[in-house]
Amino acid sequence: MSDLPTPSIPTAELHLHIEGTLEPELAFALAQRNGISLPYASEDELRGAYSFTDLQSFLNLYYALMAVLRTEDDFAELAHAYLARARAQGVRHAEIFFDPQAHTVRGVSIGTVIDGLSRALDEAPQTYGITTRLIMCFLRDESAQSALTTFEAARPWLDRIAAVGLDSAEVGNPPSKFREVFERARDAGLKCVAHAGEEGPPGYVWEALDVLGVDRIDHGVRCLEDADLVARLVAEQVPLTVCPLSNVRLRVHERLADHPLREMLTAGLLVTVNSDDPAYFGGYVGDNYTAVRDALGLDGATLRTLARNSFLAAFIDEETRAGYLAEVDAYGG
Repeated sequence: MSDLPTPSIPTAELHLHIEGTLEPELAFALAQRNGISLPYASEDELRGAYSFTDLQSFLNLYYALMAVLRTEDDFAELAHAYLARARAQGVRHAEIFFDPQAHTVRGVSIGTVIDGLSRALDEAPQTYGITTRLIMCFLRDESAQSALTTFEAARPWLDRIAAVGLDSAEVGNPPSKFREVFERARDAGLKCVAHAGEEGPPGYVWEALDVLGVDRIDHGVRCLEDADLVARLVAEQVPLTVCPLSNVRLRVHERLADHPLREMLTAGLLVTVNSDDPAYFGGYVGDNYTAVRDALGLDGATLRTLARNSFLAAFIDEETRAGYLAEVDAYGG
C-alpha cells in the first residue's frame, strides 16, 4: 500500500463519473495528442463555460468534451489523474462510473475504454492506496435496446465490472424503461445502482427499487417529498449517494445552505457525500465535505458519520470494510 498521507477524512467515493474528472488542462493535452480541435481558445475559456442552468446544459458540454478520449492510454491517463486527486482528498476506496455508449457512438470500442481504465485501477492500491470498483452505466436518454446491446458487448469484461448503473438525462426516462438490462445484470451476479430523484420525481426512486432492484440510489435528494419513500429507505437502509456541489451547480438547490443533507441525516437515511463530476462542479470529494461542513455547520461527529456511511454502502468485503471503518474512527481531523 502507498504511504502517502491522507489529509482529509478517509472516505469512499461511490458516485463519480470518470468522464466528469476531465480537467481543462488534460482535455487540451489529449486534444493535441489526438489531433482534435476544441471550440475554446484556452483552458481558462473552457473553464468559463462551466456555468450550467440545469442537467441538460451540463450534459451538452460533458459529451462534447469526450471527443478527446480516443485510446487506451487516454482512458488510463484520465483515471490516473482522478486517483491522484482523490487520494489527496481522503479517498480510500472509489467506485467509478463510466459511460460506454458515449464512446462507442464515436467509434471507440468498449474494450478500449475498459482496458484503459483497468490499467490505472489495477495500479491504484499500490500507487495511491485506493481500492476500486468499476460501474458500467447506461445512458437513460438512449434506447433500452442500446443498453441491452452495450451489456452484451461488455460480457467479455464482466469480471472487471462490479455493477451496472443508470445515468444521463433523468426527466422523461424512468428507470422502468431499463427493466430487462438490469435483470440481465443481476442474473450475471452484478450489483445494481441508478440515478433517481435528482431532477426526476420520487416515483423514479420507487421504480429503481421495485423494478430495477437496485442496491443503491444515486442522488435521491427528492425522496424527502414522499414520506412513505423516506420511511422505506430508512427501514431498508438503502444508501443514497448524494453530491452536494453538483446539486448546486445544476440548480437542484440554489444555495448549499439550502441543501437537505442535514435533514436527510436527521431522518435516518444512509447518506453519503460524493463529487459526481468534479472537474465541472467545483470540487472533489474532500471539497464537498469541507463545503457542507461550512455551509450547513456540520460537526466532526457528523462528518465521521458520513464517512462511515460511505464504507457501509460500498461494494467491498467485510474485512476490507472493517479496516476502513477503523480508519474513520481513528481520524482526528
